[in-house]
Amino acid sequence: MLLRLAYLTITNTFSALRLLSMNDRDKDAEILALRHQLTVLERQLGTDRIKFTPADRAFLAALLAPLPRQSMRRLRLLIRPDTVLRWHRDLMKRRHARTCRPKRPGRPPTIRSIRALVLRLVCENPAWGYRRVHGELATLGIQVAASTVWEILTSEGIDPAPDRAATTWAAFLRSQANALLACDFIETATLTGQRQYILTVIEHATRRVRILGTTAHPTATWVAQAARNLAMDLTDAKATVAYLIRDRDAKYPALFDEILADAGIQVVLTGVRIPRMNAIMERWVQTCRHELLDRTLIWNERHLRHALSQFELHYNLHRPHQAIDQAAPLRAAPEPLPHAQITKLKVRRRDRLGGVLHEYQHAA
Repeated sequence: MLLRLAYLTITNTFSALRLLSMNDRDKDAEILALRHQLTVLERQLGTDRIKFTPADRAFLAALLAPLPRQSMRRLRLLIRPDTVLRWHRDLMKRRHARTCRPKRPGRPPTIRSIRALVLRLVCENPAWGYRRVHGELATLGIQVAASTVWEILTSEGIDPAPDRAATTWAAFLRSQANALLACDFIETATLTGQRQYILTVIEHATRRVRILGTTAHPTATWVAQAARNLAMDLTDAKATVAYLIRDRDAKYPALFDEILADAGIQVVLTGVRIPRMNAIMERWVQTCRHELLDRTLIWNERHLRHALSQFELHYNLHRPHQAIDQAAPLRAAPEPLPHAQITKLKVRRRDRLGGVLHEYQHAA
């Protein structure tokens, strides 16, 4: 007991001598640091490991960092002096980051109109890559980086140009609509049970229909003559047709394709059992059946020809089509009526084929 008391007396005496060389600021910092450590210990009584919160670290780092390293070594600290200095460096980094943070991180976003223009150019030109689009923007006086164009295409999930350059069947039909014809055979039956075959051609751009003829026996001679009549009709109409789409029906002889090739028309065959490759023609076949053949009792071949001629006139001159803005193939869409005429409508009906087909027009 006496030895322990003597030891404490000597050590505290030397500690008191050390305090004589310290200024008041260092003494206050040491006292505050020791008090805060006691607070941390009291807060974590019963725990195995002492944990400092971010606020504790910030307080000790700001309090002890200005002290010399030797002074910190003499303190009774729960952590090493190097740890205090590391906390101080982290505190200064966060403070510097807050004061020097830019108002808007990164480069500014691309203007919306430029983004929309890039997507439009790619949509209208599938074979263009981002470099080609960047060049087109440069010709318009729009200064953007090529990497910006690439980023826009990537963010929209647009594939590179080699993957977009492949021409689909739908794209081929849209791009070549003015030079496309489509043909098909329609099968029906008269009241006597005789089968009749109807050969029809439709223009993709105007939706104009040409019924080439009907027969009970579609021989190679008859089909070849229908091809000649079609070629002469297109020549008289000065139509610029380059392709004709047809299926692989055996009714078409080789002479059919040869006659059209001599007229400058290339025959394009659809896939096996893929009616959607000739969708416009198939849609007309459905219309013909729904509006004419399913509603008419056909007596014989002569009656069928008369009914088809009337339906051809109705289809080309009067029936509206959604694909051409509700106009008819050989008639433009009329101008909107003035309000005074709308309030006093006088519309009369014209019947074809005894009332099977109805056409409406304003009374004179």
